Amino acid sequence: MAGSSNVPHKTSLPEGLRVGTVMRIRGAVPDNAGRFFVNLLCDPEGAEAALHFNPRMDESVVVFNTKEQGAWGKEERGRGLPFQRGQPFEVLLIATEEGFKTVVGDAEFHHFRYRIPPARVRVVEVGGDLQLQSVKIF
Repeated sequence: MAGSSNVPHKTSLPEGLRVGTVMRIRGAVPDNAGRFFVNLLCDPEGAEAALHFNPRMDESVVVFNTKEQGAWGKEERGRGLPFQRGQPFEVLLIATEEGFKTVVGDAEFHHFRYRIPPARVRVVEVGGDLQLQSVKIF
């Protein structure tokens, strides 16, 4: 699979997200990857993000955050790094009653409580150092 010609990838969500919506992101982490991200944006310009999911291979951490009116909120960090360079991955981002549940592989990784209502999400954006296979929303 060639480099990252297919990112950044954007999927439009004109209806926003509702409780029970699942976003499935499949791809692979390149051997020399630094970090990649999944953003759930409230506007096409990206001034507001209900979720910023940011695996950082260079820091061995996954950072979760929001962006409101162009300003980042307080970072949350998941435990450990469930991604490996050179390996494929599958991430599920599930909109629950309380927040976004992140499942990596078969294990629940982190639950990020809503700071911005999921109904305001309009765009799923995936980018950075990854080989993206698919983004499915159901």
